[in-house]
Amino acid sequence: MLAVRFYGPGQLRVEDLPIPKAESGELVVKNSLAVTCGTDVKMYRRGHPLAKPPLIIGHEFAGIVSEVGAGVEQFKEGMRVVAANSAPCNNCYYCSIKKPNLCEHLDDCLVGFTWPGAYAEYVRLPARIVQQNTFVIPDHVPLENVASLEPLACVVHGWDLVDFEPGGTVAVIGGGPIGLLHAQLAHLHGAKLVLLCDPHTDRLSGSARVGIDVIVNSKSENVHDRILGLTEGRGVDLIVEAAGRKEAWESSHLLTRKGGIVLLFGGCSSGTAVSFDAGRIHYGELQVQGAFHHTPSAVDRAFKLVVSGRVSTKPLISHEMRLEKAEEALQLMSAGKALKVGLRAN
Repeated sequence: MLAVRFYGPGQLRVEDLPIPKAESGELVVKNSLAVTCGTDVKMYRRGHPLAKPPLIIGHEFAGIVSEVGAGVEQFKEGMRVVAANSAPCNNCYYCSIKKPNLCEHLDDCLVGFTWPGAYAEYVRLPARIVQQNTFVIPDHVPLENVASLEPLACVVHGWDLVDFEPGGTVAVIGGGPIGLLHAQLAHLHGAKLVLLCDPHTDRLSGSARVGIDVIVNSKSENVHDRILGLTEGRGVDLIVEAAGRKEAWESSHLLTRKGGIVLLFGGCSSGTAVSFDAGRIHYGELQVQGAFHHTPSAVDRAFKLVVSGRVSTKPLISHEMRLEKAEEALQLMSAGKALKVGLRAN
């Protein structure tokens, strides 16, 4: 099969590899579409602590079951399926306190990181993911509509962590795919005004603007002044940092009203240290919340949202390319010229 493997920062190779075989409890899926992710870009540029080269990367995909492992009863060959990239063990301390996204064994079979990923013609799914986070796609739903289930599940989990009142205002820092999903979730949660701040506003055209009321170009406009001007000088009720940049983390709490919520969603580089105005957080009674990964409940609800059409992920795919062009696709994303790229092997 055709596959793209990561050998180190800046090193991707297109290779011909054996088609994987399904072991007990597993599935092999013939990949119809793999979708690039910002984390894939980071891995390509600087590596990843979990990735041990050579590794097939990629963790967003949808396809057709080609082989069913022993003991699997809920899936059959020919079914159209989509899966998340992980599933919890359900036995560790964090699973026992209902924090499965923090599972101590999450990294055991993390597709595209510690397990062969989706930049390939075939994807082998671990038993744990088959049992908890794999779904049959209804016939009327195009595969490309659900291939980005995983990032949507992460966003759904992020909103589970905040107590947002309908009718409030939301600002999203970062106009990448994650930020655009947060904008849609904000409207679903009843926001009356959703602002999105990003320096690359030229990529935010047409259907990618779903859920956004105001776009602020952070390169040419003063974000602080614009947000205060739109909120009678108070700041927004909820701000979502979805850029994963030190300066955005440090400024987010300055754009939130007293008693507001700061959702720190974007992941900064490992070892990044940030500073905040302690007085602003203390005397303003701000709620500062981190968010990581997804839970099976969030994955399930994300699947229902996208299948029902209440959330749209297809507009996030701004380009399509052949699988062997994966490196070019990641370079486009890195340059801010693409949101996501759909990769097809055939």
